Amino acid sequence: MRIGFIGLGDMGLGIVPRLIAAGHSVTGWNRTRGKAEPLLKLGMGWADSPREVAAQSEIVFSIVTDAAAVQSVALGGSGIIAGLKKGGIYLDMSTIAPDASRAVAAEFAKAGLTMLDAPISGSTVTLAEGKASIMVGGERSAFERVQPVLLAIGPKVTYIGGSGMAVQMKLAVNLVLMVEVIAFCEGVALAEKGGVAREVAVDAMLKSVVASPVLGYRGPFILEGKMPAVPLADVTLQQKDMTLVLELGRKMGVPVPLAAAANEMMNACRGLGLGRHDFVIAHEAYRRLGGMSK
Repeated sequence: MRIGFIGLGDMGLGIVPRLIAAGHSVTGWNRTRGKAEPLLKLGMGWADSPREVAAQSEIVFSIVTDAAAVQSVALGGSGIIAGLKKGGIYLDMSTIAPDASRAVAAEFAKAGLTMLDAPISGSTVTLAEGKASIMVGGERSAFERVQPVLLAIGPKVTYIGGSGMAVQMKLAVNLVLMVEVIAFCEGVALAEKGGVAREVAVDAMLKSVVASPVLGYRGPFILEGKMPAVPLADVTLQQKDMTLVLELGRKMGVPVPLAAAANEMMNACRGLGLGRHDFVIAHEAYRRLGGMSK
């Protein structure tokens, strides 16, 4: 199929090659063209605006930072909505508030077009391993049309329900992920304070009943010299998701105390000057707050 892709950050750089390898023709756009150079060498086409990308595509994906960025690339005279032809489908893979996603979908519906929320769960690691999962919300018939394309990105594709339901589910998933990783950091720091060597504590955790895929690849980051120079998801990005969870809980009257605790640990990381690192740096925050030397 002719596919458009808007937003060529780390996840976009991992997704587009999978689409090309599956035989699809991909045209991309990013605010900074330099980011796209590796993909252009793989055969991806380039357009000068989201509108131009959409005009050349049957399906258009976007994966950008927040709701304001989604609105910027999706709506308006130079947005996807202005270029997508009747019968085309727009899939936004960003993690934003459900209401914000529904508002954009409503604008597409007014124009006689279809938008699906299709957030991807996983990091660049799980994507590269072919283990990423995609959740989809919106019109079921549109989902069925794009499902074969989504399976080229990741093997686990799940239809969640109506518009905005997939991003709501993604926030629920990220809540569990955040709490799990923060609890791991807290547990290792507690063991360390009591005299257990960090590498022993990490090894024991990853061999125990608490082990999981995310801890399997992220847990070792806290070992000496193992923190990646380029974070899979830094403190600020993960805190953005927790603030969305907190706001969603407030709106719906659902208590989310563990999300609040995880959010406070992200505040602690930023306050200690650790915000540029992958969010598993919370382990270092626990160490410092617990009186352990740097």
